[in-house]
Amino acid sequence: MRNSSWNDLLELIDGKKLNYRPVGFIVDSPWIPGWYGIPVIDYYASGELWLKSNLKAITTFPDVWFMPGFWSEYGMCTEPSAFGSRMIFLENNLPHAEKILADISDADRLPQPNVKTDGLLPFMINRLKHSETAIREADHQIRFAVARGPLNIASFLMGTTEFMMALALDPEGSHRLLRKITGFICDWLAWQKECFPSINGVLLLDDIIGFVGDIEFNEFVLPYFRKIFSSTGAKVRFLHNDAEGLITASHLNEMGVNIFNFSFNHSLGEIRKLAGEEVILVGNVPPRDVLAAGNTDQVLTAVRKASQEIGNHERIIWSAGGGMPPDVRNENIEAFIKAVKEIC
Repeated sequence: MRNSSWNDLLELIDGKKLNYRPVGFIVDSPWIPGWYGIPVIDYYASGELWLKSNLKAITTFPDVWFMPGFWSEYGMCTEPSAFGSRMIFLENNLPHAEKILADISDADRLPQPNVKTDGLLPFMINRLKHSETAIREADHQIRFAVARGPLNIASFLMGTTEFMMALALDPEGSHRLLRKITGFICDWLAWQKECFPSINGVLLLDDIIGFVGDIEFNEFVLPYFRKIFSSTGAKVRFLHNDAEGLITASHLNEMGVNIFNFSFNHSLGEIRKLAGEEVILVGNVPPRDVLAAGNTDQVLTAVRKASQEIGNHERIIWSAGGGMPPDVRNENIEAFIKAVKEIC
Protein backbone atom coordinates (compact mmCIF):
# COMPACT_ATOMS: atom_id res chain seq x y z
CA MET A 1 0.00 0.00 0.00
CA ARG A 2 1.08 3.57 -0.66
CA ASN A 3 2.46 5.10 2.52
CA SER A 4 -0.33 7.69 2.72
CA SER A 5 -2.94 4.96 2.20
CA TRP A 6 -1.38 2.85 4.95
CA ASN A 7 -1.53 5.84 7.30
CA ASP A 8 -5.18 6.36 6.38
CA LEU A 9 -5.89 2.69 7.11
CA LEU A 10 -4.38 3.09 10.57
CA GLU A 11 -6.54 6.18 11.11
CA LEU A 12 -9.60 4.19 10.05
CA ILE A 13 -8.76 1.43 12.55
CA ASP A 14 -8.39 4.07 15.26
CA GLY A 15 -11.96 5.18 14.60
CA LYS A 16 -11.15 8.39 12.76
CA LYS A 17 -13.07 9.53 9.69
CA LEU A 18 -11.44 9.95 6.30
CA ASN A 19 -12.44 12.70 3.90
CA TYR A 20 -12.99 10.14 1.13
CA ARG A 21 -14.38 6.64 0.62
CA PRO A 22 -11.46 4.23 0.12
CA VAL A 23 -11.46 1.64 -2.67
CA GLY A 24 -9.31 -1.43 -2.12
CA PHE A 25 -8.79 -4.84 -3.70
CA ILE A 26 -7.02 -8.05 -2.74
CA VAL A 27 -4.81 -8.72 -5.77
CA ASP A 28 -2.45 -11.57 -6.51
CA SER A 29 -1.65 -14.16 -9.16
CA PRO A 30 -5.21 -14.92 -10.32
CA TRP A 31 -5.48 -11.37 -11.72
CA ILE A 32 -2.10 -9.68 -12.17
CA PRO A 33 -0.39 -11.91 -14.82
CA GLY A 34 -3.32 -11.88 -17.25
CA TRP A 35 -3.89 -8.18 -16.73
CA TYR A 36 -0.19 -7.48 -17.30
CA GLY A 37 -0.07 -9.81 -20.31
CA ILE A 38 2.34 -12.52 -19.19
CA PRO A 39 1.95 -16.27 -18.57
CA VAL A 40 1.14 -17.22 -15.00
CA ILE A 41 4.31 -19.30 -14.77
CA ASP A 42 6.43 -16.25 -15.62
CA TYR A 43 4.81 -14.28 -12.81
CA TYR A 44 6.02 -16.91 -10.37
CA ALA A 45 9.38 -17.65 -11.99
CA SER A 46 10.64 -14.14 -12.74
CA GLY A 47 11.26 -11.72 -9.89
CA GLU A 48 11.68 -8.95 -12.47
CA LEU A 49 8.28 -9.56 -14.08
CA TRP A 50 6.65 -9.98 -10.67
CA LEU A 51 7.98 -6.58 -9.61
CA LYS A 52 7.20 -4.81 -12.89
CA SER A 53 3.61 -6.09 -12.99
CA ASN A 54 2.94 -5.04 -9.40
CA LEU A 55 4.50 -1.62 -10.02
CA LYS A 56 2.30 -1.17 -13.08
CA ALA A 57 -0.81 -1.97 -11.03
CA ILE A 58 -0.07 0.66 -8.40
CA THR A 59 0.79 3.32 -10.97
CA THR A 60 -2.24 2.57 -13.16
CA PHE A 61 -4.60 2.88 -10.19
CA PRO A 62 -2.86 5.23 -7.73
CA ASP A 63 -5.99 5.81 -5.65
CA VAL A 64 -6.70 2.12 -5.02
CA TRP A 65 -5.58 0.40 -1.83
CA PHE A 66 -4.05 -2.84 -3.11
CA MET A 67 -4.03 -5.21 -0.16
CA PRO A 68 -1.70 -6.63 0.97
CA GLY A 69 0.31 -5.02 -1.83
CA PHE A 70 3.36 -6.66 -3.45
CA TRP A 71 2.11 -10.03 -2.25
CA SER A 72 4.95 -12.52 -2.63
CA GLU A 73 3.20 -15.84 -3.20
CA TYR A 74 3.03 -18.99 -5.28
CA GLY A 75 -0.71 -19.47 -5.27
CA MET A 76 -2.08 -22.37 -3.29
CA CYS A 77 1.34 -24.08 -3.32
CA THR A 78 2.88 -21.62 -0.88
CA GLU A 79 2.19 -23.15 2.54
CA PRO A 80 1.77 -26.83 1.52
CA SER A 81 5.23 -26.72 -0.06
CA ALA A 82 6.76 -26.27 3.40
CA PHE A 83 5.12 -29.53 4.51
CA GLY A 84 6.42 -31.45 1.48
CA SER A 85 3.51 -31.36 -0.99
CA ARG A 86 4.27 -32.05 -4.63
CA MET A 87 3.65 -28.82 -6.52
CA ILE A 88 2.11 -28.72 -10.01
CA PHE A 89 2.85 -25.59 -12.07
CA LEU A 90 1.18 -24.99 -15.43
CA GLU A 91 1.92 -22.23 -17.93
CA ASN A 92 -1.36 -20.38 -17.75
CA ASN A 93 -3.31 -21.90 -14.89
CA LEU A 94 -2.93 -21.45 -11.17
CA PRO A 95 -0.70 -24.06 -9.54
CA HIS A 96 -1.93 -26.64 -7.09
CA ALA A 97 -0.40 -28.78 -4.39
CA GLU A 98 -1.05 -32.50 -4.24
CA LYS A 99 -2.38 -33.79 -0.94
CA ILE A 100 0.03 -35.79 1.18
CA LEU A 101 -2.20 -37.15 3.97
CA ALA A 102 -4.26 -40.24 3.21
CA ASP A 103 -5.86 -40.17 6.67
CA ILE A 104 -5.97 -37.83 9.64
CA SER A 105 -3.80 -40.31 11.57
CA ASP A 106 -0.98 -39.52 9.14
CA ALA A 107 -0.81 -35.98 10.52
CA ASP A 108 1.47 -37.11 13.32
CA ARG A 109 4.22 -37.96 10.84
CA LEU A 110 4.18 -34.50 9.26
CA PRO A 111 7.37 -32.55 9.95
CA GLN A 112 7.15 -29.20 11.71
CA PRO A 113 8.41 -26.93 8.91
CA ASN A 114 11.37 -24.63 9.33
CA VAL A 115 9.98 -21.40 7.88
CA LYS A 116 13.47 -20.08 7.13
CA THR A 117 14.43 -22.96 4.84
CA ASP A 118 11.51 -25.14 3.77
CA GLY A 119 9.53 -25.28 0.55
CA LEU A 120 8.93 -22.06 -1.34
CA LEU A 121 9.11 -19.84 1.73
CA PRO A 122 12.75 -18.74 1.28
CA PHE A 123 12.00 -17.80 -2.33
CA MET A 124 9.11 -15.61 -1.18
CA ILE A 125 11.28 -13.80 1.34
CA ASN A 126 14.18 -13.34 -1.08
CA ARG A 127 11.90 -12.01 -3.80
CA LEU A 128 10.81 -9.28 -1.41
CA LYS A 129 14.38 -8.57 -0.27
CA HIS A 130 15.52 -8.14 -3.86
CA SER A 131 12.58 -5.84 -4.61
CA GLU A 132 12.42 -3.87 -1.38
CA THR A 133 14.42 -0.88 -2.62
CA ALA A 134 12.21 -0.50 -5.71
CA ILE A 135 9.08 -0.87 -3.57
CA ARG A 136 10.27 1.88 -1.24
CA GLU A 137 11.19 4.14 -4.16
CA ALA A 138 7.59 3.77 -5.39
CA ASP A 139 6.36 5.22 -2.06
CA HIS A 140 5.25 1.83 -0.75
CA GLN A 141 6.55 -0.50 1.91
CA ILE A 142 6.06 -4.15 2.82
CA ARG A 143 3.21 -3.81 5.30
CA PHE A 144 1.58 -7.25 5.62
CA ALA A 145 2.66 -10.70 6.65
CA VAL A 146 0.39 -13.13 4.77
CA ALA A 147 -0.63 -16.76 5.19
CA ARG A 148 -3.49 -19.10 4.46
CA GLY A 149 -5.40 -20.09 7.57
CA PRO A 150 -5.06 -23.43 9.38
CA LEU A 151 -8.22 -25.07 8.05
CA ASN A 152 -7.38 -23.94 4.53
CA ILE A 153 -3.88 -25.45 4.74
CA ALA A 154 -5.27 -28.65 6.26
CA SER A 155 -7.63 -29.01 3.29
CA PHE A 156 -4.68 -28.72 0.88
CA LEU A 157 -2.66 -31.34 2.73
CA MET A 158 -5.52 -33.79 3.13
CA GLY A 159 -8.31 -32.89 0.69
CA THR A 160 -11.34 -30.79 1.60
CA THR A 161 -13.85 -33.64 1.83
CA GLU A 162 -11.45 -35.84 3.79
CA PHE A 163 -10.60 -33.05 6.21
CA MET A 164 -14.24 -32.13 6.80
CA MET A 165 -15.00 -35.79 7.55
CA ALA A 166 -12.08 -35.91 9.95
CA LEU A 167 -13.47 -32.94 11.90
CA ALA A 168 -16.61 -34.99 12.51
CA LEU A 169 -15.12 -38.46 12.95
CA ASP A 170 -11.77 -37.81 14.62
CA PRO A 171 -11.80 -34.50 16.48
CA GLU A 172 -8.68 -35.30 18.48
CA GLY A 173 -6.70 -36.12 15.36
CA SER A 174 -8.03 -32.96 13.74
CA HIS A 175 -6.85 -30.89 16.70
CA ARG A 176 -3.38 -32.41 16.46
CA LEU A 177 -3.18 -31.43 12.80
CA LEU A 178 -4.55 -27.93 13.42
CA ARG A 179 -2.14 -27.35 16.32
CA LYS A 180 0.81 -28.29 14.12
CA ILE A 181 -0.36 -26.03 11.29
CA THR A 182 -1.15 -23.16 13.66
CA GLY A 183 2.35 -23.35 15.11
CA PHE A 184 3.73 -23.20 11.58
CA ILE A 185 1.60 -20.15 10.71
CA CYS A 186 2.69 -18.29 13.85
CA ASP A 187 6.34 -19.03 13.01
CA TRP A 188 5.86 -18.01 9.37
CA LEU A 189 4.19 -14.69 10.18
CA ALA A 190 6.83 -13.91 12.82
CA TRP A 191 9.65 -14.64 10.35
CA GLN A 192 8.12 -12.34 7.74
CA LYS A 193 7.94 -9.55 10.31
CA GLU A 194 11.50 -10.21 11.46
CA CYS A 195 12.73 -9.93 7.86
CA PHE A 196 10.72 -6.76 7.20
CA PRO A 197 10.24 -4.55 10.28
CA SER A 198 7.88 -2.29 8.28
CA ILE A 199 5.23 -5.03 8.65
CA ASN A 200 2.45 -4.11 11.06
CA GLY A 201 -0.38 -5.97 9.38
CA VAL A 202 -1.45 -9.59 9.00
CA LEU A 203 -3.67 -11.05 6.29
CA LEU A 204 -5.10 -14.54 6.83
CA LEU A 205 -7.11 -16.22 4.09
CA ASP A 206 -9.33 -19.18 4.92
CA ASP A 207 -12.55 -20.15 3.15
CA ILE A 208 -12.90 -23.53 4.86
CA ILE A 209 -13.98 -21.80 8.09
CA GLY A 210 -17.19 -20.96 6.23
CA PHE A 211 -18.02 -24.65 5.82
CA VAL A 212 -18.58 -25.49 9.50
CA GLY A 213 -21.45 -24.86 11.89
CA ASP A 214 -21.38 -22.73 15.03
CA ILE A 215 -20.42 -25.56 17.39
CA GLU A 216 -17.57 -26.68 15.15
CA PHE A 217 -16.50 -23.07 14.66
CA ASN A 218 -16.08 -22.60 18.39
CA GLU A 219 -14.07 -25.80 18.68
CA PHE A 220 -11.94 -25.90 15.53
CA VAL A 221 -11.70 -22.29 14.34
CA LEU A 222 -11.91 -19.78 17.14
CA PRO A 223 -9.02 -20.93 19.39
CA TYR A 224 -6.55 -21.29 16.53
CA PHE A 225 -7.34 -17.97 14.87
CA ARG A 226 -7.27 -16.21 18.22
CA LYS A 227 -3.80 -17.63 18.83
CA ILE A 228 -2.53 -16.65 15.38
CA PHE A 229 -3.79 -13.07 15.44
CA SER A 230 -2.71 -12.49 19.05
CA SER A 231 0.77 -13.89 18.39
CA THR A 232 1.60 -11.30 15.77
CA GLY A 233 1.16 -8.10 17.76
CA ALA A 234 0.04 -6.49 14.49
CA LYS A 235 -2.23 -3.47 14.54
CA VAL A 236 -3.93 -4.43 11.27
CA ARG A 237 -5.54 -7.87 11.49
CA PHE A 238 -7.24 -8.69 8.21
CA LEU A 239 -9.30 -11.84 7.54
CA HIS A 240 -10.53 -13.02 4.14
CA ASN A 241 -13.34 -15.58 3.98
CA ASP A 242 -15.55 -15.36 0.92
CA ALA A 243 -17.39 -18.61 1.62
CA GLU A 244 -20.34 -18.62 4.04
CA GLY A 245 -19.47 -15.88 6.49
CA LEU A 246 -22.30 -15.22 8.93
CA ILE A 247 -20.87 -17.36 11.73
CA THR A 248 -17.42 -15.91 11.12
CA ALA A 249 -18.78 -12.35 11.26
CA SER A 250 -20.32 -12.93 14.68
CA HIS A 251 -16.96 -14.06 16.13
CA LEU A 252 -14.56 -11.51 14.62
CA ASN A 253 -13.90 -9.64 17.86
CA GLU A 254 -13.13 -12.89 19.69
CA MET A 255 -10.77 -13.90 16.89
CA GLY A 256 -8.94 -10.58 17.11
CA VAL A 257 -9.94 -9.44 13.60
CA ASN A 258 -10.44 -5.77 12.78
CA ILE A 259 -10.79 -5.97 8.97
CA PHE A 260 -13.05 -8.49 7.23
CA ASN A 261 -13.45 -9.36 3.52
CA PHE A 262 -16.46 -11.58 2.94
CA SER A 263 -18.74 -13.07 0.30
CA PHE A 264 -20.90 -10.81 -1.88
CA ASN A 265 -23.76 -13.18 -1.02
CA HIS A 266 -24.00 -11.37 2.33
CA SER A 267 -25.10 -7.75 2.43
CA LEU A 268 -22.99 -5.08 4.07
CA GLY A 269 -25.81 -4.36 6.51
CA GLU A 270 -26.12 -8.01 7.48
CA ILE A 271 -22.40 -8.36 8.17
CA ARG A 272 -22.25 -5.02 10.01
CA LYS A 273 -25.00 -6.16 12.38
CA LEU A 274 -23.11 -9.35 13.20
CA ALA A 275 -19.58 -7.92 13.24
CA GLY A 276 -20.32 -4.79 15.23
CA GLU A 277 -19.38 -1.19 14.55
CA GLU A 278 -15.62 -1.47 15.13
CA VAL A 279 -14.69 -3.93 12.37
CA ILE A 280 -13.77 -2.46 8.98
CA LEU A 281 -15.74 -4.20 6.24
CA VAL A 282 -14.20 -4.89 2.81
CA GLY A 283 -16.73 -5.47 0.02
CA ASN A 284 -19.16 -6.02 -1.51
CA VAL A 285 -19.54 -6.23 -5.31
CA PRO A 286 -19.66 -9.67 -7.00
CA PRO A 287 -16.11 -10.26 -8.27
CA ARG A 288 -16.60 -12.76 -11.10
CA ASP A 289 -20.07 -11.98 -12.43
CA VAL A 290 -19.81 -8.18 -12.22
CA LEU A 291 -16.20 -6.98 -11.98
CA ALA A 292 -14.88 -9.55 -14.45
CA ALA A 293 -17.85 -10.49 -16.65
CA GLY A 294 -19.98 -7.35 -16.38
CA ASN A 295 -19.86 -4.03 -18.18
CA THR A 296 -19.37 -0.60 -16.67
CA ASP A 297 -23.09 -0.04 -16.23
CA GLN A 298 -23.39 -3.29 -14.30
CA VAL A 299 -20.48 -2.23 -12.08
CA LEU A 300 -22.26 1.06 -11.37
CA THR A 301 -25.49 -0.77 -10.52
CA ALA A 302 -23.68 -3.20 -8.22
CA VAL A 303 -21.92 -0.41 -6.32
CA ARG A 304 -25.23 1.43 -5.94
CA LYS A 305 -26.89 -1.75 -4.63
CA ALA A 306 -24.09 -2.33 -2.12
CA SER A 307 -24.27 1.27 -0.91
CA GLN A 308 -28.00 0.92 -0.28
CA GLU A 309 -27.49 -2.18 1.87
CA ILE A 310 -26.08 -0.14 4.74
CA GLY A 311 -26.92 3.26 6.15
CA ASN A 312 -23.54 4.24 7.54
CA HIS A 313 -20.74 4.30 4.98
CA GLU A 314 -17.98 4.84 7.50
CA ARG A 315 -15.47 2.06 8.22
CA ILE A 316 -15.92 0.45 4.81
CA ILE A 317 -13.27 -0.24 2.19
CA TRP A 318 -15.27 -0.56 -1.03
CA SER A 319 -14.16 -3.67 -2.83
CA ALA A 320 -15.11 -7.00 -4.31
CA GLY A 321 -16.84 -9.59 -2.18
CA GLY A 322 -13.69 -11.70 -2.43
CA GLY A 323 -10.33 -11.34 -4.15
CA MET A 324 -9.81 -9.80 -7.57
CA PRO A 325 -10.66 -12.53 -10.12
CA PRO A 326 -9.05 -13.09 -13.51
CA ASP A 327 -10.02 -10.94 -16.51
CA VAL A 328 -11.06 -7.75 -14.70
CA ARG A 329 -10.50 -4.93 -17.18
CA ASN A 330 -9.25 -1.42 -16.50
CA GLU A 331 -12.55 0.18 -17.50
CA ASN A 332 -14.44 -1.80 -14.88
CA ILE A 333 -11.98 -0.85 -12.15
CA GLU A 334 -12.21 2.79 -13.23
CA ALA A 335 -16.01 2.55 -13.25
CA PHE A 336 -15.90 1.10 -9.73
CA ILE A 337 -13.74 3.96 -8.46
CA LYS A 338 -15.96 6.55 -10.12
CA ALA A 339 -19.12 4.95 -8.75
CA VAL A 340 -17.79 4.95 -5.18
CA LYS A 341 -16.93 8.64 -5.44
CA GLU A 342 -20.37 9.51 -6.82
CA ILE A 343 -22.64 7.17 -4.87
CA CYS A 344 -21.02 6.35 -1.56
